[in-house]
Amino acid sequence: MGVFVFLPLVLPLTAWPVARLAEQRLHPRTATRLLAAVAGVSAVCSTLCLGLLMIVGTAQLPGNPLPDGWSDPDVRAALPYDEIAGRAAIPALLAVLVSCGAAAWRQVRVRRRVVAALGGLPPTPVAVLQDRTPYAYAVPGGPVRGGARGHGGKVRGRGRAPRGHGRVVVSTGMLAGLAPAERRALFAHERAHLAGRHHRHLLTVHLAARANPFLRPLRTAVSYTAERWADEEAAAEVGSRHSVARAIGKAALLAPRAPAAALPALTGGDAGPVPRRVAALMRPAPAGRAWPPVGTAVGLAAWCAAFGATVSALSSANSAVTLFLVLRGTASPM
Repeated sequence: MGVFVFLPLVLPLTAWPVARLAEQRLHPRTATRLLAAVAGVSAVCSTLCLGLLMIVGTAQLPGNPLPDGWSDPDVRAALPYDEIAGRAAIPALLAVLVSCGAAAWRQVRVRRRVVAALGGLPPTPVAVLQDRTPYAYAVPGGPVRGGARGHGGKVRGRGRAPRGHGRVVVSTGMLAGLAPAERRALFAHERAHLAGRHHRHLLTVHLAARANPFLRPLRTAVSYTAERWADEEAAAEVGSRHSVARAIGKAALLAPRAPAAALPALTGGDAGPVPRRVAALMRPAPAGRAWPPVGTAVGLAAWCAAFGATVSALSSANSAVTLFLVLRGTASPM
């Protein structure tokens, strides 16, 4: 394996330049997809290499359940600094698994609470709750049946089904503080979260940051670019960037400082840096390039991040194949 097994652990550093530049120079859709892909690949590769290091480290422990041949000197020779790196990888990998497992379980619990809270409501694409607390969020999930209407009470259904799957939940406290045009912008913003399945990108970078702390800047960047992506989609749908900007600003002022317990950290729960989002909407719409030009700073940073992710994948694959061949050789009868 050599030093290749260590590269995926540090190569996420190559994505740091593009994390900041992508927020400013790329279309938010491109930035979100690029950063989420780089984060996902880098996290998988670094976790795989931690697993390979743990195999070598665990084989050195007395009384381990692994085959005796796995502690052969040939296996240990495949890893530089095997005694230190191998044993250090054991608690590191356990910490990664526990952290990612806890984050995933928290998402499952939040999702269950939200589904349970909305389970008795009419299956409308938009649910308006009679609540003075201002909030609005999108709940991804199975397809909803459009056209159903509530029969009074605390819930009213409205609007058409979003292009994606899920539903938009908004309180009367939020709607009361917005003008009609701003309400349309709000609904368009939340529908854009569902249509773009932004929760998948956000979950990917969230787990990636738990797997490798070097990926935390990408998590922060994607949290912002996903909101900007929804802003741009909403502006295109309602035909007014100013209406979306006003809706964002008012919603941020109306929303409570501490989110209510019912608000999920799924999609649309984090408003992001509101002044930057409003300022971006005051400018012309960004160009929707699929990939930035190579000669620009953001283009070079994007290629650097892509190169780092590719080298991580090749290094982890090389290390896995090498360790497999070494272990197979030690297990073969002489």
